[in-house]
Amino acid sequence: MINLANRVQTLTPSTTLAITAKANELKAQGIDVIGLGAGEPDYNTPANILEAAYQSMLEGKTKYTPAGGLPALKEAIINKLQRDQQLNYSPKEVMVGIGAKHVLYTLFQVLLNEGDEVIIPIPYWVSYPEQVKLAQGVPVYIETTASQEYKISPQQLRESITDRTRAIILNTPSNPTGMIYSKKELEALAEICREFDILIVSDEIYEKLIYGDVKHTSIATLSEDARNRTILVNGVSKSHSMTGWRIGYAAGEASLIKAMTDLASHSTSNPVTTSQYAAIEAYNGPQDAVKEMRQAFEERLNVIFPKVQGIPGFTVLRPQGAFYLLPDVSEAAEKTGYSSVDDFATALLTEANVAVIPGSGFGAPSTIRLSYATSLDTLTEAVKRIHQFVTSKWQD
Repeated sequence: MINLANRVQTLTPSTTLAITAKANELKAQGIDVIGLGAGEPDYNTPANILEAAYQSMLEGKTKYTPAGGLPALKEAIINKLQRDQQLNYSPKEVMVGIGAKHVLYTLFQVLLNEGDEVIIPIPYWVSYPEQVKLAQGVPVYIETTASQEYKISPQQLRESITDRTRAIILNTPSNPTGMIYSKKELEALAEICREFDILIVSDEIYEKLIYGDVKHTSIATLSEDARNRTILVNGVSKSHSMTGWRIGYAAGEASLIKAMTDLASHSTSNPVTTSQYAAIEAYNGPQDAVKEMRQAFEERLNVIFPKVQGIPGFTVLRPQGAFYLLPDVSEAAEKTGYSSVDDFATALLTEANVAVIPGSGFGAPSTIRLSYATSLDTLTEAVKRIHQFVTSKWQD
């Protein structure tokens, strides 16, 4: 038997992938399963982007590129950051990777030494703790509650910092909560990071999916100090419905970006060439499709949110961004006879034929995550099934 490396023996399997695999297994048996686990837009990549990719292949642009990305793509990213957020970066301060997930993985590999701590607010995206652990770092969790809109307070941050703290991860808009930090809230956190000299990993992948009057603020825009200590991570996956193209980027301090690029050169060679040309068009071309998708998600949210609110035993905050709902369903699980929300979620799949993601994978075991990145008819049917499941099993 092969002895595996210690670094992988502590990994927690992806809850999202496990539920998806089970749902696909049931679908293969002919069962009408509705999946609400998707972490990607349900739209095809816009036509102008597809055409740009196709043309690049016809022109023979199918060879290796620089490890940190095509100069033209870096320039498109620089222009996007200046246009959208008035942030100025040089090409030496930008690195393109194989999706934002790969960018984050590479970042922690070059940033952390054994025992270094990274502060991670709960609920968190499932891969943050695992990536920190793979770099021999230590995740330090900050619990949040619905009453604080699942956002950490300055006091919580201050109390979590030790002499081993290297960074904090901020994901705004958040997966899985959909919550957004205001400019004032970010200013308070940035000041503490300045005081204790810790880095800020700002995951802004859902930046374009914001609803109502709420505005997105990148913490890097608040001051020169905040900009210099922030590693901004983003990409085209969510904004342009390009999850499978695998293009993300980091913008930050030049020596850190160089180290990430050097590591990537020995691990992946370069991001996929065709995908890079597609991403150039995504950022340089018309943005109408981005706006249309955002509007469609907001319309779905407006319809589906009150329906989820109306399910007995469900308590849910209205998200401000992304495309997820994160209801606390602990009461529903208890009243329907399940010892845990994980068991409740499994029963929803096997008995009600609705696949949801248990919140335990996000550090929030009293919740489930519902994605509304699917058609309104499908969403309506899914919520109807969940409502009927709960009411049929409810025990006073």
